[in-house]
Amino acid sequence: MDPKPRPNRQLYLETLRRMTPEQRLLKAFELSELSHELLRAGVRQRFPDASDEALHRIYLERLARCQNRAS
Repeated sequence: MDPKPRPNRQLYLETLRRMTPEQRLLKAFELSELSHELLRAGVRQRFPDASDEALHRIYLERLARCQNRAS
């Protein structure tokens, strides 16, 4: 039993099934880019006084942490 209600899950799965492999891959790339943009925005918000160089370094460090956690 799923503890979190997901009212649109079936619709989501049906939509994925109707997509071609190419469309699903493009959607995966789009979602990946969105997650990177959100990470960058979060870093910028958390460190508003940091230089662009420092923000980029922090972004890369956090990205590496996320990737290491997934493996």
